[in-house]
Amino acid sequence: MSDNCEPEKQRLRLQEALDAAKSQKERNRLGQFATPTALAIEMLELAKMLIPQSRPIRFLDPALGIGSFYSALLRCFGRRRIKSAVGYEIDPYYGKPASRLWKGTPLELRLADFTRAKPPAEELEKATLIVCNPPYVRHHHLGAHAKQRLRLASAEAAAVDFNGLAGLYCHFVSLAHAWMAHDALALWLIPGEFMDVNYGKTLKEYLVSRVTLLRIHRFDPNEVQFEDALVSSTVVCLRNSPPEAQQHVEFTYGGSLLRPERTRVIAQGDLRPDRKWGRLALPTKDTGAADGQPEIGNFFEITRGIATGANDFFILAESRAGSLGIPDRFLKPILPGPRLLKTDEVRSDECDNPLLEDRLFLLDCRLPEEEVRVKHPRLWNYLESGRARGIHERYLCKHRSPWYAQENRRPAPILCTYMGRKGTTGRAFRFILNHSQAIAANVYLLLYPKPVLARLLEEKPDLLKVIWNALTQIPPDVLTDAGRVYGGGLHKLEPKELAAAPATTVLAVLPGGAALREHQLSLSW
Repeated sequence: MSDNCEPEKQRLRLQEALDAAKSQKERNRLGQFATPTALAIEMLELAKMLIPQSRPIRFLDPALGIGSFYSALLRCFGRRRIKSAVGYEIDPYYGKPASRLWKGTPLELRLADFTRAKPPAEELEKATLIVCNPPYVRHHHLGAHAKQRLRLASAEAAAVDFNGLAGLYCHFVSLAHAWMAHDALALWLIPGEFMDVNYGKTLKEYLVSRVTLLRIHRFDPNEVQFEDALVSSTVVCLRNSPPEAQQHVEFTYGGSLLRPERTRVIAQGDLRPDRKWGRLALPTKDTGAADGQPEIGNFFEITRGIATGANDFFILAESRAGSLGIPDRFLKPILPGPRLLKTDEVRSDECDNPLLEDRLFLLDCRLPEEEVRVKHPRLWNYLESGRARGIHERYLCKHRSPWYAQENRRPAPILCTYMGRKGTTGRAFRFILNHSQAIAANVYLLLYPKPVLARLLEEKPDLLKVIWNALTQIPPDVLTDAGRVYGGGLHKLEPKELAAAPATTVLAVLPGGAALREHQLSLSW
């Protein structure tokens, strides 16, 4: 193995030089994040444990880069056991140096787009081992034509139907299905988000119905595997054979791939693609909720705050709005972001504006441009300054009429932060009680009482604070379990995820709560 250390040192020097000469923004857009050496070696060591010693290695890496996994393959298996090795790399910037680096070794490097490549027709030409860190390209970086092409190709290769929100890595997994020999082993280093998001359901269906899922290892999101990408990583290990009735899957968490902190074994037949898998390796916690118990969505309609398209232009400090001469009728109070909002209870003044030290206002005008120009020249001048910056051409703005009008949002009496880290408090999310008429941007989730709760609040206004306190008593892990987690320990909650979180603490403080529980929440909330 020591003979193979020098090529890896050369590869690391080359990787560092190439990455340094390419902008972070460009590598992010193309999803180019090199696999750390230690992780690559662990993945190949795991593969070595799972592949019969007598089986020849026909290796495939559909997104080679400069060869992290190929280098680890040589170190772990040795050249004699490698019958063939194929790597695809779409970017010549990395592919050509890699070709020079590995010249004279068994690697056949193809400078081409794997998603357009034709799989081998003969079984003996197909891969027995696939190890890959596919490009992490989000769906919004894929054009409509690319999405349609990938969707059709994935359906043909693996009989899966991804929706338009699926990232490119999902298609790599499905397209590689046609390249695998029977009983081939595949290890995929992919974002863990697929286990907890809606578009991931299709990938999970593939894992439980088309192949034998052996193991999913989820790294601790606070221990980012890639220094240049805040993504929560998982290793998915599968075998290309139909799942057996008694097959069990290992879910491991934390530590390293070969030495995880926690392990949980689950029957493959018990894995439901429509459920979240992200915490399956973690110990079960008593959340106080059970089947038939209420969820936050039973009591509240939940939506994201407004998206302005240009916060730095449309959200103004009170003093700046005054100096610009913008009429009060076109200014709505808006709460600052969670980092700047130091209180969890926002009180109001006699005008229902928030009692905050630094107040912010949202510019929202629905008058046509000509009327603004004639009647409100100072506002017109400010809008013209935005036009000069091209703000009127930004995606959200150009789809509004006029471009400086905002979405309609009522002030919400209770808000929840959209994202956060646990920090010293252990709470990733905060509930905000809002006594003012301030609206909020899309860094918050807005909670509007449903009709029955709204009527109760009309009769007993003081109940709102009691309900807010009850929401703050929901155990922190209940909310983080409901959402998703990204690299660096960043947690996010979408409206539907918050709505599905258990809310027994809320039911407990409502008048007639016991009776409601007896009727299993047969309410028209």
